[in-house]
Amino acid sequence: MRFASLGSGSKGNAWLVESGTTRVMLDCGFGVREAQARLARLGLQAGDLDAILLSHEHSDHVRGALALARHADCPLWATHGCLAMLDALAPGIEAACRITDGQEAFEIDDLCIEPYPVPHDAREPVQYVVGDGRHRWGLLTDAGHVTAHMQRMLEGCDALAIECNHDIALLQAGRYPPALKARILGRFGHLDNAAAAALLASVRHDRLQHVVAAHLSEENNSPDLARAALAGALACAPDWVDVADQADGLGWRDII
Repeated sequence: MRFASLGSGSKGNAWLVESGTTRVMLDCGFGVREAQARLARLGLQAGDLDAILLSHEHSDHVRGALALARHADCPLWATHGCLAMLDALAPGIEAACRITDGQEAFEIDDLCIEPYPVPHDAREPVQYVVGDGRHRWGLLTDAGHVTAHMQRMLEGCDALAIECNHDIALLQAGRYPPALKARILGRFGHLDNAAAAALLASVRHDRLQHVVAAHLSEENNSPDLARAALAGALACAPDWVDVADQADGLGWRDII
């Protein structure tokens, strides 16, 4: 089993997970040409995808999803709430979508997909844990605070990608308008470095092979700050923690 990121941040997000002959993309916040170029960097093309899973309807997560799904001739998966919002923006998308109720696991060939709800300012947002029967990879971005259910879902994963959106001091001192700061800091906004570290420390992590800091703000955070926060939770060297950035994403990481 392995995973990678095409890019992570406010300008576009997409992740890949594969096991055996099955390969899924989680979100596609890049236009189809950009997504194809980023797939090519990882040795793939659109036709290699078996499905695209959507977390919520914000444009940095769904911008190119429908077009890429058509190129790949693969289904989209979304919650009822997410699909309702997308159908208003892109009439006809319903025909390309399959529905997940947000909490019930389902299978796509060699992969088991476990969606779970998160608190974010979207309509029925979810994140995902993906497994192949031997290993589990957990993704958590776009959540304003940590719930007990989120902790349970991420318990015992072999690899985690966790949102480290901002450093609170940098955000508060930065140039964002007050309303945007309040949204980011709110209970339906985004996780800061300290909150991500606290979550990581709270879940059993004896099996962890990879930890990735994700969805970093280019203005209100830095890779060094995010790495230091997560490394502190694990009592490991900061350079053991990966960062998925906006420009380059993250290359393939094997879970063995």
